[in-house]
Amino acid sequence: MTALQTTTKTESIHRPHVLLMEDEINIAKGLEMVMREEGYEVDIALTGKGALDMFKGGEFDLLVADLRLPDMDGIEVIQKVREKQPKTNVVIITGYPSVSSAVQAVRIGVSDYLRKPFTEDEFKKAVKNALQKREKESMEELIVETQRERLIQKEEVIRVLERAYQDESFWRALMENGSEALEGYRLSKKAKAAILSGDLEWIRKNVGELSEEQLMFIYKRLEREAW
Repeated sequence: MTALQTTTKTESIHRPHVLLMEDEINIAKGLEMVMREEGYEVDIALTGKGALDMFKGGEFDLLVADLRLPDMDGIEVIQKVREKQPKTNVVIITGYPSVSSAVQAVRIGVSDYLRKPFTEDEFKKAVKNALQKREKESMEELIVETQRERLIQKEEVIRVLERAYQDESFWRALMENGSEALEGYRLSKKAKAAILSGDLEWIRKNVGELSEEQLMFIYKRLEREAW
């Protein structure tokens, strides 16, 4: 597979979805064309209410927002969007910049604040940076969630093994009923299989070194399998 084919395949998996909130139709169409050429999915809202309605119907990776709209203040729209969908990044475009709106933009975590007229390159750079920031934040959240899940798995496996050592009836249930005895524990299929089969290698790799008491069930399971 060539580099171009790999890139095309990757882009087909997820194309960033941008909502452009701009009431001047000629500007909106021009910016839409620029973003589509960059490979983004783009929807246009000509009013603040229209933008909020679109957010109710789905999620967007980025909101490009004009501040002066025919029906409401752009900052108000951004605040409502961030309340409902805090992961959506925002780039402001405005022909009426002010200190107060710039300060508000910083407070609500806007990625960039562009004053009209801006160049095509300035706009593309602002959009690209905002989407990269979103991607980085999403990846960091995924890493944290994965680490948390690994910690939970470790704690749950230890809970099961300690209970098996202390509670003879639970020990017997594990031996005789297998996975049914593990209902109520937050364990992956691999973790359950490792406990029930006595997979010492998996447990040491994913849980760490355990005490002789904690490993007693595993040793007995292995002895049983050997016989």
